[in-house]
Amino acid sequence: MEEKPRLARLTAILTQLQSKRILTAKELAQRHQVSTRTIYRDIRTLEQSGIPIITEDGKGYSLMEGFNLPPVMFTEDEAHALITAEQLVLKNKDQSFSQQYQSAIAKIKSTFRHNQKDKTELLSQRIYFRQNIENHKTSEYLMTLQSAITNSKLIDLNYLSLENKRSKRTVEPFALYSTQDNWLLIAVCRLRNDFRAFRLDQIQELQLRNETFEPQKITLQEYFEICRERTSKGI
Repeated sequence: MEEKPRLARLTAILTQLQSKRILTAKELAQRHQVSTRTIYRDIRTLEQSGIPIITEDGKGYSLMEGFNLPPVMFTEDEAHALITAEQLVLKNKDQSFSQQYQSAIAKIKSTFRHNQKDKTELLSQRIYFRQNIENHKTSEYLMTLQSAITNSKLIDLNYLSLENKRSKRTVEPFALYSTQDNWLLIAVCRLRNDFRAFRLDQIQELQLRNETFEPQKITLQEYFEICRERTSKGI
C-alpha cells in the first residue's frame, strides 16, 4: 500500500482520533504504514493547528471531550446496530466494499460521545460471525459496479464462467445481489441482448466506460418475477 499524502494522512488521523476513545502511536503507524516518529510529527502538527489532543502517558492519544461535537447524535442502540453491521461487512468477500465501509464507519464513529466509543469498542470485540472464517476476499469490483449502476455507465468485462470458459462482454449494469456469500451482477449483456447474471468472483477484468446507456424501466422485483415466469415455463 502506498503512503498517503501528508494532508490526507493528517485528516484521516483526526477522523480516527474522533472515532475511538484512545489511539496509540503504534496503532496509527501501522494503519498508515509509516514510522511512529512520523506519527509523533503528525500529532505535533495537529496540535500546532489548534486541535486539542490529549496525550495520556503510557496509553496514547485522545481528543478533548466535546471538541468539534457534530450535530448528529446516535442513541446507544443505533450505535450498537452500526457496530454489528461493521463486523458483518468485514466478513464480506468484496475487498472494495469492506474498505469503503470501514472508511465510512470511522466517520460515523467520530460523532459518538466518549462513553459511546468505549461501549462500541467493547461490543466490536464481543461479536463474531462464523461465515467466511478465513476472511477470504474474492472480488474487488462492488463499489465500481455500484457507481456504474447509479450513473448508467457501460462496462466491459473479461469473464471466466464456472465452466472455465472465457468471454468478453459489454454490459449495462442493472442490479446487484448477494447470495451464499457471493455477489452477483445482473446486467443486460449486449452480446446476448438479454439479462445475464455474472458472479463478481469470476470477473477477471473490469473496465468502466465513459459511455452511458438508457436505464431499464423495470424494477428489480419485476426482473425477479420475469425470471420466475421463465423458470416455470422451462425457458
